Amino acid sequence: MHPRNKNAEGYDFAALAATSAALAKHIKTTQAGTASIDFANPAAVKMLNRAILMHHYGVKGWDIPAGYLCPPIPGRADYIHSVADLLATCNKKNIPSGSGVRVLDIGTGANLVYPLIGHAEYGWSFLGVDIDEAALANAAAIIAKNPELAGKIELRHQTVWENIFTGLLRSGEVFDLSICNPPFHNSPDDVHAVSQRKWNNLNKPGAKRGAAEPRLNFGGGGAELWCNGGERAFVKLMIEQSCNIPKRVMWFTSLLSQGDNLPHIEAALKKAKVVESRIIPMAQGQKQSRLVAWTFCGNGEREKWRRERWTAAPSYAVPAFAEQTSTPAPEATPPETDPV
Repeated sequence: MHPRNKNAEGYDFAALAATSAALAKHIKTTQAGTASIDFANPAAVKMLNRAILMHHYGVKGWDIPAGYLCPPIPGRADYIHSVADLLATCNKKNIPSGSGVRVLDIGTGANLVYPLIGHAEYGWSFLGVDIDEAALANAAAIIAKNPELAGKIELRHQTVWENIFTGLLRSGEVFDLSICNPPFHNSPDDVHAVSQRKWNNLNKPGAKRGAAEPRLNFGGGGAELWCNGGERAFVKLMIEQSCNIPKRVMWFTSLLSQGDNLPHIEAALKKAKVVESRIIPMAQGQKQSRLVAWTFCGNGEREKWRRERWTAAPSYAVPAFAEQTSTPAPEATPPETDPV
């Protein structure tokens, strides 16, 4: 994990249970004598997320409706820290912080996790966008339970399913970053097949359609998990639409989970004639993933952006700073108990 990740050394279940008592009943002792939870149990995973968000990030009353994605917090935190380092490459190796740094979260979801972590860690302000009005309503309820987030996290409904950036931004809006965790799968059948494989690997009972369905332990449904063409098609469309707002976001970024998609995304970036692109490796346990980042701003434009937007903002040096690499991370089989 990223060295600044608050869970880089694992979960402190005793501290988490002390913060959120509802987690305690889900904690068990493994055969190795260590504390853990049943990661195949969605209720246990939800309580773990609630405890992590409260203990490490000060978020009160976090909740999501049944059936919505309950993402693993450490992986989401890694994304935030990685894009913070990306900004630092344009700011003399200092991470710009404070509410003047604006981040556009595409597909923020009912869980609102990226804005919650990004604001807690760096004080950034966010615009969270989603096509699902019920998801946005739940995100608004989370904000309402945390008054300090008022004015720091804005929510907006994207009304056109085929659009990502198109028709979204208002006059004069600019963002330092855009982030996205795109729908991974190609179809509902693809989601079911992955669920079945995970359950088999967890030694859970097999299931057929019409019987007891295998569950994704981190939940999710509909547009959260799949779209026609999966993440490859979604990110390619994102790149295409970013060409229409090239100077309104300094760095566009997206998670890319499948290494096989990387050549197709690199080809799309070349076609879009981006000024620069970077592939930033990420890893949690055995899971290898990567962020793809691209910009239409040249070095001179980025320096002007820095002077105009970040010089008066608080910042701090990145410890043991390392430049992001354009070399893709190697592939590995993801762990069955800690999916993306």
